[in-house]
Amino acid sequence: MFAIALENRQYQTYVLSDDAAQSRVEIVPERGGIVTRWQVQGQDIFYLDDERFTDPTLSVRGGIPILFPICGNLPDNTYTYGGQSYTLKQHGFARDLPWDVGDQTTQDGSASLTLGLRSSDQTLAVYPFEFQLAFTYTLRGNQLILRQCYTNRSSAPMPFSAGFHPYFRVQDKSQVQVEIPSTQYQENRTKAIHSYTGSFDFEQDEIDAAFTTVSSQTASVTDRSRSLKITLTSSAAFSVLVFWTVKGKDFYCLEPWTAPRDALNTGDRLLYVKPGERMEMTVTLKAEFLG
Repeated sequence: MFAIALENRQYQTYVLSDDAAQSRVEIVPERGGIVTRWQVQGQDIFYLDDERFTDPTLSVRGGIPILFPICGNLPDNTYTYGGQSYTLKQHGFARDLPWDVGDQTTQDGSASLTLGLRSSDQTLAVYPFEFQLAFTYTLRGNQLILRQCYTNRSSAPMPFSAGFHPYFRVQDKSQVQVEIPSTQYQENRTKAIHSYTGSFDFEQDEIDAAFTTVSSQTASVTDRSRSLKITLTSSAAFSVLVFWTVKGKDFYCLEPWTAPRDALNTGDRLLYVKPGERMEMTVTLKAEFLG
């Protein structure tokens, strides 16, 4: 049986559940519309830094932060549009703003919750476009489906990049096998290009690898210590995958982005929505416990 419940905690939390699959998703609209928890067969899939989550002055490290209208950072946090300079911090503002709660449905073998975010004086000061976002989170068995709709309410084409930053819980990174459909990546700190043969050196202090050329829209990570395989499938607009982890932390991130860093300045794979029109995309996560 599928159900949606509202729990009053520090932040109001919506819980989507599927009893048959022993799966559940927890979503916190006021904390950036973030998914904080995903369980399959009663086991946690995501990592969450509880200390950062409970402090409203800090960005959340864990769950699935939303990236909009940029992915990554800009040089000096600055971009230029129409001859004017604007300041946007890393990953944009969507993950820091409260989202509105929309439709809630339990039908067709799933439970879904839709959240919305509109432009405001606060967003217009750093991103001069009127917009409306509608994200629908759907729990279906061992799948979490993230449907997005980006609507341009401005009179000019709206440029943006978007993505997600899921944090997956891990126990032993030496037991992790990462399958990304690419043969090379760029290391963010040094900007060096490295060949990719299917493995990382997890003894490094940090791995921040951007795969800017992928041959398919599906990637996976198998954690042999948990007998858990995570498969990520995305719409064609998500042309970049970023793998990030920090030594000594019990997480890794596999992040679908629509464009590389600094796209608002370079134009590289920047998406545009015409005035009055909308763009729709989907990302699907599947968690399988191997026999």
